[in-house]
Amino acid sequence: MTVGAQLSVTDLRNAARHPVDFPVIAEHHDAGDMQLHISNISAHGFMIDNDAQIARGDRVIIRLPVVGRIEAYAIWQRDVRAGFQFERIIRLDDFIQMIDTLQPNPRLRKRR
Repeated sequence: MTVGAQLSVTDLRNAARHPVDFPVIAEHHDAGDMQLHISNISAHGFMIDNDAQIARGDRVIIRLPVVGRIEAYAIWQRDVRAGFQFERIIRLDDFIQMIDTLQPNPRLRKRR
C-alpha cells in the first residue's frame, strides 16, 4: 500500500495563475492547524509564500470562498515557498466566482 498523494495530473505548472493575497488556516495531519498565505491560485492548485514547514507530499485541507473545503498536496517546496495541487480540479464557474471574491481589484484579474 502506498502512502501520499496519488494524483492523476502531475505537472500543471503552466496553468493560468491569478495573484491573490489570501491568508488561510490549513489543517495538516501532523502539525494541526497552520497559517498559510496563498499568493497565487489556479483551478489546479496554489502557491504559498510564507515559511510554513511544509514538505513535499504533505496533505492539507483548506477552506476557500465559493469552493469550500478542499484537499491539496504539496508538489514542491523551496525556501519559504511551496506549491500545492488540489485533489480535484475546481469547476470553471466556481473558480471565476472565487477569483472575483479573492481578487476584488478587476485590473489584477486575468482577461476571460
